[in-house]
Amino acid sequence: MLYYLSHWSDSPLRLFRYSTFRAGGAWVTAFLLVVLLGGITARLLRRFNVRAAERLEGLVPPEFIDQRKSRTPCMGGLLLIGAIAVATMLWAVPGRLSAVLTGATLLFSATGFIDDYIKVACQNRDGMKWWVKLLFQFAIAGAAVWLLSRNFSSGSELRNFYVPFVKEPVITSWRWSFPFAVLVIVGASNAVNLTDGKDGLASGCTIFCALTYAVFVYLMGHYRFAKYLDIPYIKGVGEAGVFAAAVCGACIGFLWHNCHPASMFMGDTGSLPLGGAVGMLAVMARQELLLVIVGGVFVMEIVSVMIQVTSFKLTGRRIFLCTPIHHHFERKGWTETQIVVRFWIISGVLALAALATLKLR
Repeated sequence: MLYYLSHWSDSPLRLFRYSTFRAGGAWVTAFLLVVLLGGITARLLRRFNVRAAERLEGLVPPEFIDQRKSRTPCMGGLLLIGAIAVATMLWAVPGRLSAVLTGATLLFSATGFIDDYIKVACQNRDGMKWWVKLLFQFAIAGAAVWLLSRNFSSGSELRNFYVPFVKEPVITSWRWSFPFAVLVIVGASNAVNLTDGKDGLASGCTIFCALTYAVFVYLMGHYRFAKYLDIPYIKGVGEAGVFAAAVCGACIGFLWHNCHPASMFMGDTGSLPLGGAVGMLAVMARQELLLVIVGGVFVMEIVSVMIQVTSFKLTGRRIFLCTPIHHHFERKGWTETQIVVRFWIISGVLALAALATLKLR
C-alpha cells in the first residue's frame, strides 16, 4: 500500500517506486515486528499452555531428548507468518502477484495451525492425518500456480521450464510444467517442515534461500540485467523480491527468540508456509531445479527420510542412525549448536553456488 506514496513524484517519496527500496522496507518491518512482539507472543503461548506432544519419545533414546524442549511453546509461526503478511501488504505493489504469494502462505499456515492444534489439544504427536495434510497442500499449491499463470502479467512465462546452465526453456508445455511446479511447492513445504527439529535450523536455512531467490527475481524483473545475463525477462516479477525480503526479515527476527535455547518454536504453523514460500519463489524465478542446490539442506533432510523408510521396508535395515538427518548427526555426537551452525554454513555455500549459475550459461 505504501507504493501509492510514490505518486508524489516531486518529493523523496518517489523512492517508493523502486522495488529495492520497498524490499528493504519489508525486511525491516518484518524483522522489527517479530523481534518486538516475540517476547509477548512467547509469554502468551506459555500462558495458554500451547505445547505439543513429545514427538521423539519412543523413537529416539532418552539421552538424546532434551526434556526442556517439552516445556517450550509451539505455534510461534503465528507471529512469523503474520509479520511476513503485514510487511508484504505494506510494501509490495498491490496486485495479483503479491496477493497470491501472501494468500497461499497464509493458507499453508492455516493448514499447519490445524495440525499444531491437534497436537496441542489432543496431545497427539502425529497431528493431522498425513493424507489430509497433503491434500490441503496440493490444493493450495495448485490454486497458487494456476492463479499466477492465468492472472500474472507475464504468466505465460510460467509455462516454460528452464534448467540451470541453459539459456532457452527445454520444455514449453503447460501440461508438464504445471504439475511439476505444484510438486516443487508441496515438496519444499514438507522439506522445511522436516528440517524444523533444532533451534534456529529451519529459519536460518530459509534466510539463505529467500535471499538467493530475491536476487533472481530482481534480476529477472529488470530488462537490462535479464538481457545481459541471458535469463528470462518477466515483467513485474521483481515484486516477488519484496515478499522474499519479508520472509528473510521475519526469519532473522525469529532467530532472536528461536536461537538455542528457544523461547518458542514455530511449529507446523510456521514451517509449512515457509517451505511453501520458498517453493513459490523458485517457481516465480523459473528455477525449480535450482532449488536442489539453493535448498540443499532441505533436500538432504527429506531425502534422508525417504531413503530410511525405503531401506527399512525393503530390507529391514536402517541406513542412518535416525532421520531426518540432523538427528543422525546428533546421535554421532554433534551438539545442537554444531548441527545448526554447520547446516547454516552449508546453506550459505550452496546459495553462493546457485548465484554463480547466473553467469554459467
